[in-house]
Amino acid sequence: MTTTPPSSAFTSAFAAVDLGATSGRVIVGRVGPDNLDLTEVHRFPNTPVRLPDGLRWDVLALFQGVLDGLREAARRGGVASIGVDTWAVDYGLLDTDGALLGHPYHYRDDRTDAAAASVWARVGPEELYGITGLQHLPFNTVFQLASSRGTAQQDAARTLLLIPDLLIHWLTGSVGAEETNASTTGLFDARTGTWSKDLMKRLSLDPVLFPALRTPGEPAGTLLSHVAAYTGLDPRTPVTTVASHDTASAVAAVPATEPGFAYISCGTWSLAGLELDAPVLSEASRAANFTNERGIDGTIRYLRNIMGMWLLEECRRTWEKENLPTHIPTLLADAARAEAFASLVDPDAPEFLAPGDMPTRIRGYCARTGQHVPGSQGAIVRCILESLALAHRRTLRQAAALAGRDIRRIHLVGGGSRNDLLCQLTADATGLPVVAGPTEATALGNILVQARAAGLVGDLTDMRRLIASTQHLRHYTPRGDTSSWDDAATRLDSAPRNL
Repeated sequence: MTTTPPSSAFTSAFAAVDLGATSGRVIVGRVGPDNLDLTEVHRFPNTPVRLPDGLRWDVLALFQGVLDGLREAARRGGVASIGVDTWAVDYGLLDTDGALLGHPYHYRDDRTDAAAASVWARVGPEELYGITGLQHLPFNTVFQLASSRGTAQQDAARTLLLIPDLLIHWLTGSVGAEETNASTTGLFDARTGTWSKDLMKRLSLDPVLFPALRTPGEPAGTLLSHVAAYTGLDPRTPVTTVASHDTASAVAAVPATEPGFAYISCGTWSLAGLELDAPVLSEASRAANFTNERGIDGTIRYLRNIMGMWLLEECRRTWEKENLPTHIPTLLADAARAEAFASLVDPDAPEFLAPGDMPTRIRGYCARTGQHVPGSQGAIVRCILESLALAHRRTLRQAAALAGRDIRRIHLVGGGSRNDLLCQLTADATGLPVVAGPTEATALGNILVQARAAGLVGDLTDMRRLIASTQHLRHYTPRGDTSSWDDAATRLDSAPRNL
């Protein structure tokens, strides 16, 4: 039995398929002129699997979770449209018949550690940045492809689909590449907003691998018959292209109603930066490792990746194995009582990238840099949150200087916006007011792009105004001056790294 998509012009329901690094979920949003309500209808784990050849995503389990979520959405009354967003850079390879060639690699797999050198031997880092505007991260798609050059899978590949495009292909049978996610590959021209076919050829990549680009709001197709049969949704239900890079969807949902804002999309990663009209491709920008990625409506997400809440979540996984407390409110209360600035780390230090025993690595970093070694859980959490606040401060100040912009306030969205201590520390470190929320920024951005395509909301300004008027936001005012943070930043920057 199928469910007809709602047709009410007053309130319509849209399904956001939102996959993060640790879990996936399907969220149904109901949108009207003055209302915007979300309901999570299904959540499922995202557990990578280590195989003999590396760390892989269990993409089949993820797709099954998507189908089960859509089935629950149908049971609750159906949806007018479906949109898909996930993390960036990772991809699946399809053969001539459209079959998936193995499970996609996880971006934290170490096979890319030495790949940059082989790319730079053909296109130097300065020229590469001048084309793509992309910050250097060892797991960028261009480096992943270089590390797999000559493998049987890559040689047999005829189509490359980034993870959200792969899921849309399985839902609809259509093939495409959504532009906000394509802009994270290192193969996208930041100036023209198109694939750089010249760059692909210089790197011995066949441009035919890369599908035609799609823009958020475009139709991507309707459900395949077996998908409709399993989920109970009407086979005419459209899948709408949204900003499929989860950060792009989150930035679209920043509830800014005035200019002069910066944003921090805080989850596994903290993505801190500005929304611009044009990329910043200067050598100073490259040296500072800022990225120019696409947002909706041709905007540029000028930002830098910071390791984010990954550090705390990995600590919690270790503590859980050791039967130590992992309750977030308890850990934050202990951190609030811990000594300020006793220990600090660079969240982006390479040793923090891989999964594993994070508390030991944090202690090791502090020991090597001649600092107090945190002993208690509270001291470690305090170290993480103060270090993240310093990284937020450093990144936003650099972004403003490089882009020639002034920042009046910070919008902190995503899961990290629930962390009161982090929000307050960020306000204190930057000396700027922080507006925290919405927590579900990615799902909101996903849903509102669908609603806009359906004619229910207007432009980006209207989308943000609706979020600001309907979602719960919290406000944090800086406490005192920033002199203690200035001292902490100087101490961290001057600490020896190889004692």
